[in-house]
Amino acid sequence: MGALKSHALPDVANEAGRSGSGAGARTVGASGRGRPLRKRWPIAAWIALVPMALTVVFAYLGTMVWTARVSLSNSRTFPSNDFVGFTQYVRLFHNDRWLVSLQHIVLYGACFIVACIVIGMLLAIFIDQRVAAEGVLRTVFLYPYAMSFVATGLVWQWVLNPSLGAQAVLHKIGFEHARFDWIVDQDRVVYTIVIATVWQASGLVMALMLAGLRGVDDEIWKAARLDGIPRWRVYLSIVVPMLGPSLSTAFVLLFVMVVKLYDAVVAMTQGGPGTASEVPAKFIMDYLFGRANIGLASAASVVMLLTVLAILAPFFYARSRAAARKDV
Repeated sequence: MGALKSHALPDVANEAGRSGSGAGARTVGASGRGRPLRKRWPIAAWIALVPMALTVVFAYLGTMVWTARVSLSNSRTFPSNDFVGFTQYVRLFHNDRWLVSLQHIVLYGACFIVACIVIGMLLAIFIDQRVAAEGVLRTVFLYPYAMSFVATGLVWQWVLNPSLGAQAVLHKIGFEHARFDWIVDQDRVVYTIVIATVWQASGLVMALMLAGLRGVDDEIWKAARLDGIPRWRVYLSIVVPMLGPSLSTAFVLLFVMVVKLYDAVVAMTQGGPGTASEVPAKFIMDYLFGRANIGLASAASVVMLLTVLAILAPFFYARSRAAARKDV
């Protein structure tokens, strides 16, 4: 037995030595002189990146810097080179129309994002039950997103028109006291825009959530059935937390839609009645083209950009930290 061990140990040692020397040789051979090889990109890849790099530098970063510079001037119809500091920003936050538009966009954004995520999630859960004609339902729910916001706004303007739309139909069939004139009601007009845009965008959220649901392991559902856990509890406690990436993507896309809200408002209400549906994008466009005040419009644009960065930057930072912790 001792002789067997004495013969076995050298063999193991020799094998380890050969493996170590081979690994060392591979390391030296791979690095040449002990340094790691640098990944070299072919020149064709760099040439292919040039148009996009120029677009980012000039079309995006360049216009942002130019807008910030104009916001610090007293530009009216045409840009001027004078410098007035933060005067335009002071004027902006003393403008009642701007302050009203900020209130409207906050109310609209909260209702729009919550409604889209809830409805999109429910639609995704419904389709995930392997219902019949699943492909048709997916197309029906996603189709409104293919429409432009202008078309959506016009359709809903007709539907909500008190003398032509749903209210007129209800009156004709006998419901004479029914009221559905929100589009001309100053206290409810923002909610009509929410209804129209949620109808359009909830299908996108449905598609994102459905992709996440299809990635949930079937073993989770089997284990839940064996343990007798209610289906709603599984969704609430297990499935929804697993949909974090899908939810975050949906939130970012919806938030961008909120900031860009313009077409639906112009098509449905023109910002009215009065200023009851005024939003920042319409304020900027009106002062940029209608009132020929480029400086004030640029200041409003910079404020919206800083708002987006202030909200999304911590969001993406938290996502990257969470991903880093998972990798560790």
